[in-house]
Amino acid sequence: MIKYVASDLDGTLLHGGAQNLSDEIFDLIRRLKERGIRFIAASGRQYNNIYRMFGPVQDDISYIAENGSLCIHNHEVISRGFIERELGLRIIDYSKKYEGCSCLLSCEGRCYTDSKDDHFISHIKNVVKYDMDVVEDLHEVTAPFLKLAMCDFSNPDQLFPFFRDRFEKEIKVVTSGNIWIDFIAPNANKGTALAGLLHHIGLDPADGVTFGDQYNDTEMLALAGTSYAMADGNSGLRKYATGVTDSVEKVLYDILKSI
Repeated sequence: MIKYVASDLDGTLLHGGAQNLSDEIFDLIRRLKERGIRFIAASGRQYNNIYRMFGPVQDDISYIAENGSLCIHNHEVISRGFIERELGLRIIDYSKKYEGCSCLLSCEGRCYTDSKDDHFISHIKNVVKYDMDVVEDLHEVTAPFLKLAMCDFSNPDQLFPFFRDRFEKEIKVVTSGNIWIDFIAPNANKGTALAGLLHHIGLDPADGVTFGDQYNDTEMLALAGTSYAMADGNSGLRKYATGVTDSVEKVLYDILKSI
């Protein structure tokens, strides 16, 4: 029996660069809750941003943020994962060798960039609407590093191999959307965060459904009893899922009908 649903956001619940969820999703989450099914938002986004996004149901769900580096349930932090500062600073310094790359450093509560790209800064602040500070040098940030992300609007296909080839032996490097790659803390991913959350609330991973579209969703899809890769997502993800769908909403309606 289904006890939980965990879903990625961008490319899964949000399509075509959308930044707002539909009222339909809010209604489905309410209906799931009425039937004892916990909804979990699992994203590479920062927690504050996700929490605001779920507005009318924000206190009825659980959160996996920063691609698994931060997990929050009922306003309580269940788990955190940090990138070693020395390694994080080396990644930041190496990013300066990549022309057109902007770096986003995520810490708990805020994120930071030293990018001089006005388009990038405006995108993060005004479109994605993160809580972000622009600093002269990311070395100035003293808070622990939850996640590092690199963005390239112009030539994103080169972004992943450039950083993977240099750092994959030291840290997990994953695609996170079409123009982003993320560096995730050791032992932190959506799957480990979800497993810890489910243990905390007493649920079996087999009794759930997960949805995702990129390789940062791999472990979460593999963990659940039932999982769906998005039809328009990364095709390589399908081997980790039990099914493919073009709509999370359709699957949720089917779940509700079956109860």
